[in-house]
Amino acid sequence: MGRRYRYVGPDDVRRAAGGGTGTGIRGVADLERWLADAEPGEPATFVVTLDGVLRLAPRRSEHVACAEGADVLAAGEMGFDGTDVSAVSNQSTGYCPDPDSWPAVAASLERAGIAHPGRYTDLITFRRCEHCGERNIVRDGDFTCAVCGGTLPEQWNFAGASGLGPAR
Repeated sequence: MGRRYRYVGPDDVRRAAGGGTGTGIRGVADLERWLADAEPGEPATFVVTLDGVLRLAPRRSEHVACAEGADVLAAGEMGFDGTDVSAVSNQSTGYCPDPDSWPAVAASLERAGIAHPGRYTDLITFRRCEHCGERNIVRDGDFTCAVCGGTLPEQWNFAGASGLGPAR
């Protein structure tokens, strides 16, 4: 099992998100049923549960709702070409997963018999500012907090973080 990611987004988003919007995908037939009701061409919100199951929800769903509020092994967005994954990212500002979460995604897809590109096609680097506590997306290798200008750490640092606010 890889790193466990807990929800680190705002509590008001968690409360407003509700739960149960995610559908477990254990095989291609599950994916076909989910895609039949999905918006054509629209990427999906996804999480990988602690027991390694891929869960999908409409893109406008919160990851925390897709995960039913639980910790996850991975989270992001996923696009499809038929039943093959054509694009996949770790874009989730609620869980801020590191790119090293890919093996959990690959394993869940392989168990379900779903073809995939073998890597995240779009990588997001998240860091929490240790000065102001804000979640940041690192762009172009610039490890500077977009809120306070503080230096962001080189290593993923959301373990122990809960919601927004100054580091404790």
